[in-house]
Amino acid sequence: MIWAIAFGAVALAFVWVTGVNDGAALLGLSGRYPRSPAPLLMLLVLAPLVLVPQLVGTAVARTFTERLADLGDRHGAVAFLLGVTVALGVVGLLSRRGLPTSLTLAVLGGIGGACLGLGLHVSWAGLATVLLIGAAAPLVGSAVGYGLGLASRRVPSFAGMPRAVRTAHVVAYGAQCAAYAANDGQKMLAVVGVARQVVAARRLGAVGPVQPAPLMLLLIAVVFCAGALSAVHRVGERLGRGLVLARPLHVVSTEAAAAASVTASSLAGAPVSMTQSVTAGVVGVAASEGASRVRWQHVLGIGAAWLFTLPLAFAAGAAGGLAARAL
Repeated sequence: MIWAIAFGAVALAFVWVTGVNDGAALLGLSGRYPRSPAPLLMLLVLAPLVLVPQLVGTAVARTFTERLADLGDRHGAVAFLLGVTVALGVVGLLSRRGLPTSLTLAVLGGIGGACLGLGLHVSWAGLATVLLIGAAAPLVGSAVGYGLGLASRRVPSFAGMPRAVRTAHVVAYGAQCAAYAANDGQKMLAVVGVARQVVAARRLGAVGPVQPAPLMLLLIAVVFCAGALSAVHRVGERLGRGLVLARPLHVVSTEAAAAASVTASSLAGAPVSMTQSVTAGVVGVAASEGASRVRWQHVLGIGAAWLFTLPLAFAAGAAGGLAARAL
């Protein structure tokens, strides 16, 4: 019973931290658009988290529970719990320094390391494939952002332009939130789904298929949004203002670029970081007006956080797995 309570607490903490890390980045950049309708922005975040997994499936969530390692072993839930706990610690450490890093990378590293430490079979090919797609996604986002930035400079001014750009902002932001729910957001579904299995069984055992129950998805959405609102000024504004001073068309182009790169990764069932994709989109859009528009010192700071996230989480997960194996 104590494991069920512990796993339930870790799952709720994970969703909250995901909101702080990912949700604040989503809201922070979109909030940079002049007179953005805050209630509509929140609805566009919350609704896809509930609806999209039921409509498009849970292929990305299954990647966390099935493609990385053999979590069907009796120690599968132990490895998963250790990996998630390690990911929270790594991201918490970096977030205290105001660096929005990739929680997705931390989870991948934490679970992989914990499985290795516990002696479970790790799918190195599956892990490498996910990491390669994850590394390509920011490059795609940056390239798309650069192209959209160049295209936006050719958009002629006309009397109804502010209204048209505002509409494009809402559409692009909605697409970005839907892409997040279909991809990066499904790590929350995986964690809460496994916690639900542990709570139901009242013990740690093998990890089974994750089933997206509507009430569970609603709980995830509410806790996620609460976490996002708690940190939107600290993390979101750093991402939006620290990298580039965005114009309205910059914001729209960045949202579209992030949505495109994350949606493409979803087709392969590979989880990618929305924070990485948003940052890459910002850099690409800014670079379209000249490299001097990008505040490279902030880009390097965020890049350094990403660089250390995976090996740090993997090492900590492996150490935790070895310790648990010795007990």
